[in-house]
Amino acid sequence: MFDISWSELVLIGLVALIVIGPKELPGVLRMIGQWSAKLRRMAAEFQGQFQEAMREAEMADLKKQVDEINDSARNIGRFDPLTYEPEKATSASPSPGAAEGVRQPALPAASEKPAIEAPSSKTADAPAPSPARHELGSGDRPV
Repeated sequence: MFDISWSELVLIGLVALIVIGPKELPGVLRMIGQWSAKLRRMAAEFQGQFQEAMREAEMADLKKQVDEINDSARNIGRFDPLTYEPEKATSASPSPGAAEGVRQPALPAASEKPAIEAPSSKTADAPAPSPARHELGSGDRPV
């Protein structure tokens, strides 16, 4: 944290021994240790409270999302596809999340035909049905 090497600590200790004196040095070191312990406890308590506040905020966001999902699920029971009319997008109010200058593709209304029709039940690889055969009579030749 402070980037103090061992040689610097020895130098600080020698200066403290000379300035404070050998009698009072243990008491001063004990007091410095107690202060540093208090500072560490306060820092740990602050960090714990900060992380708890972050968890509570995250839980509030999750609760909001769950409530929105529950509301949507309740509204599904009341959904009537026959009376549903999608809102038309206006050029004055772009859709949320759309970048400026980027056009969003318009969705076709329920009454419009889709541009691509669904394939029929017959596939293109299936052979064409053969013409109906009739029974051969006396003068008919098979084709």
